[in-house]
Amino acid sequence: MLPAAFLERMKRLLGEEYDAFLASYDKPRNTGLRLNPRKGAGKLPFCGERVPWEPNGYYLLPDVRPGLHPYHDAGVYYLQEPSAMAPARLLDAQPGEVVLDLCAAPGGKTTQLAASMDGRGLLVCNEIHPKRARILSSNIERLGVTNALVLNEHPAKLAERFPRCFDRILVDAPCSGEGMFRKEDAAVTDWSEETVAMCADRQSEILSSAAAMLRPGGRLVYSTCTFAPEENEGGISRFLHSHPEFFAEEVDAPWFDRGRPEWIDDPAEGVERTFRLFPHKLRGEGHFAAVLRRRGEEERTVGALQKTEPLPACVRDFIAENRLPIAGNAVSFGETVYLAPDDLPELRGLRVLRAGLELGEVRKGRFVPAHALALALADFPAKAVFPAGSAEIDAYLHGQTLFAPQSGWTLVCADGVPLGWAKGADGILKNHYPKGLRRL
Repeated sequence: MLPAAFLERMKRLLGEEYDAFLASYDKPRNTGLRLNPRKGAGKLPFCGERVPWEPNGYYLLPDVRPGLHPYHDAGVYYLQEPSAMAPARLLDAQPGEVVLDLCAAPGGKTTQLAASMDGRGLLVCNEIHPKRARILSSNIERLGVTNALVLNEHPAKLAERFPRCFDRILVDAPCSGEGMFRKEDAAVTDWSEETVAMCADRQSEILSSAAAMLRPGGRLVYSTCTFAPEENEGGISRFLHSHPEFFAEEVDAPWFDRGRPEWIDDPAEGVERTFRLFPHKLRGEGHFAAVLRRRGEEERTVGALQKTEPLPACVRDFIAENRLPIAGNAVSFGETVYLAPDDLPELRGLRVLRAGLELGEVRKGRFVPAHALALALADFPAKAVFPAGSAEIDAYLHGQTLFAPQSGWTLVCADGVPLGWAKGADGILKNHYPKGLRRL
C-alpha cells in the first residue's frame, strides 16, 4: 500500500514511464552482496550475476541465506542492496588518500571505500547516532578494515574541526526513503510530505558541512535513497547556487539514468549530470547520486596530528614471535592499544569508537590480542582450520570449547578464513570468540 500522495507525484513526473515504474513493485526485489577483497574467498555458491557497477558486487541467487554462513561472521562479504553500491563507486576513493564518509552507518559504503583504498591512507567514518555508530564500528571490525577512524559526532562539529582536510567525501544523506518502499515496510509507514521537506532542510545543512571539509580539487558524492526531487535535484541546485566554488562533475556511468532538471524550479547548471537509479530500469532499488568537484587544486590542509607512541614491548614481542606484517606507532585508550593509521588527526574532544586497527589489551604487562586483529590477519603460525560447514565451526561460533593440538594463542579459521581467537593447552582450545557475537 504505497502512499497516495507519493503515487500521484510519481505519476505526474514520470508520465509514460509510470506504469513500468509501478509494475516494478510487483516484482521480487533484487538482493546482493559485495565480496571483501581482503579475504580473497572468490565467488561464492550463493552468488549469481555480477552487479555491473561494482566489480566485487553480486546478485544473490534465490532462496539463499548468506547471513547465516560462517563466512559472514568472518567478514568475507557484506550484504548490500545493489543500488547502494553505486555512490562509493562514483566517489572512486584511492589508496593513500584521506577520505570521509560523513553519514556512514551501518557501514556498507564505508567498507566499500575501504576496499578501494586497500588499507592505505586514512578513512574517517562518522555517524551522529550512538547506537548506529556502534553498529558501524562493528562492521568495520568484521571486514578487517585497518585504516579507519570511527567517530560519533555532529557534521557541523567536524566541519569546524577539519576545514579542507579531505581529498574525497561521501554524503549518503538521511532521507525520506522512498527508494526503500519495496524493501522496508517502515519506509512506507514513516513517509509523509512533511518528512520530505524536513529531510531536504537537514540534507542542505549536512551538505554545507561536508563542503567546508573538502580541499580544492577534491570530489564529493551526495546520495539518497529517495525519488523526491526536493531532496535530489532540488537539493543539489540549492547547493550549487549557494556554493559557486563547486560544480557537478561529468562522470561516465552508463548503467544509470541522468537527473531530471525539468522536475524542479530554477535548476542549477550541471544538474543534468546527476544520476537516478530507477527500479524499473535496473536491478536495484531507487537511488540518486551527484558527483561534485570543488574548483581549484590545492593540497589538503593538515591539522594537528594525534600524538602516538611506540608499540608496547609485549605487543612488539607478540608481533615478532608470530612474524606478523605489522609496523607503526600506537595510540592507547586505557589498556586498549590501536595501530594508528597515517595522518591520524588529533583526537582530543572527539567521540572516538575506533582509531585504526585494534591490536588488543595490555594487562599487567601481558598482551591479549583483540578480535579485530584476528579478522585483519591473513595468516598466523598457530591455526586451527576446520571446514566452514563443520560441527567445530558451529561450536566455535556458539562459544564452545574445541579440541586441537595447537598451544597458546591460536587463530580459528573457517576453511582458510580467520574467525577469531582461541587459546590452546593440552589439546583443548579455550574459546575467545566475543560473547556479544556468539550465536544463541
